[in-house]
Amino acid sequence: MSFDLIVKGGTLPDGTVADIGIKGDTIAAIEPRIEAAAKTVVDASGNLVTQPFVDPHFHMDATLSYGLPRINASGTLLEGISLWGELKPLLTHEAVKERALAYCDWAVSMGLLAIRTHVDTCDDRLLAVEALLEVKKEIAPYIDLQLVAFPQDGLYRSPTARQNTIRALDMGVDVVGGIPHFERTMADGTRSVTELCEIAAERGLMVDLHCDETDDPLSRHIEQLAYEAQRLGMQDRVAGSHLTSMHSMDNYYVSKLLPLIAEAGVSAIPNPLINIMLQGRHDTYPKRRGMTRVPEMLKAGIRVGWGQDCVLDPWYSLGTADMLDVAFMGLHVAQMSSPADMRRCFDMVTKVNAEIMGLDHLGLEVGKTASLVVLDAGNPIEAVRLRAERLCVVARGKVVAERPRRDTALSIRGRPATINRRHVVPPQAD
Repeated sequence: MSFDLIVKGGTLPDGTVADIGIKGDTIAAIEPRIEAAAKTVVDASGNLVTQPFVDPHFHMDATLSYGLPRINASGTLLEGISLWGELKPLLTHEAVKERALAYCDWAVSMGLLAIRTHVDTCDDRLLAVEALLEVKKEIAPYIDLQLVAFPQDGLYRSPTARQNTIRALDMGVDVVGGIPHFERTMADGTRSVTELCEIAAERGLMVDLHCDETDDPLSRHIEQLAYEAQRLGMQDRVAGSHLTSMHSMDNYYVSKLLPLIAEAGVSAIPNPLINIMLQGRHDTYPKRRGMTRVPEMLKAGIRVGWGQDCVLDPWYSLGTADMLDVAFMGLHVAQMSSPADMRRCFDMVTKVNAEIMGLDHLGLEVGKTASLVVLDAGNPIEAVRLRAERLCVVARGKVVAERPRRDTALSIRGRPATINRRHVVPPQAD
């Protein structure tokens, strides 16, 4: 058998060393050694080969707009929303598309080959929806892009949000979104969860709501979301993003809530970079971290993935499209420091996020789509620790990004000539 591409000698996340043979856009073989011809050979010896990074929560319509028309002076979520309201009338189709495509270039360079982005449907022009639908089509050869119809100013709070959200779904947007905690009342928020889930159920779509992104412990729309997911038979098609109010909730209530979420099959998408920055702004000290209860969710059997949320926009002034940065911050804030937990954080930005988005074609298995990343690391934990360089990115069977390994030269008597900060950790006893 001959192949179009062979990735040779890479270490898979489970520690196996193998060659990966690719024909067209499909993984055709994974074997200890492939002796066959190939048009292209990638030498991955000594490096980690993984399925691509996946971001299940992003805002591509706002990305790379930092500083327009001004900077978020308070650093709060609410000022960010207000600032986005100032920016929306100034948006053009061309500018939204140009910034989104530029971000997708960043994403490819970082091995981020699947993104779910929320797109604001409270602009009657639906300008950003149209622009991102075009982006989705253009980047389809190398990035899986899911669009979420997101009534950012509130399904009921914004006069035309509901009809615009329906219009966006009719235009081909993939997922139903919402923001119940931003409605005028808790009752309106609860009602919006019910209606949005019913819209999704009727259309056979997934649901991903910004849910309880607040320090208010009484914001409990995740409970309604879990109820609707079960009532409508939408298990495994529903996600609650952020869920930061759970950080402040009463422990007894949470002990009741977590089993409900697990029973309903609702996934959780915390966004550690943005929420550690935005939450707790009203606190003096002690200051709340503002991230949801990730270890407790995992223990309860809830599917949890890490999201990026923002890069250089009204809410977040940093970011590089690096999902290992996200895992690194999440690991610290959630205090997930055991080897098993650190490995799990790597899986959360690859395998688990793909599951949340329903991307069954991704994975390092024969028959799956040939999208993968070669990392300058020996294993998943080292990849997170180093936020490892992406040495090669393959999307649908084609090499789309490469960079040489860059060791640092030292000029110190008696010490090595180069270093790269990789380190072999002794095996852990069972």
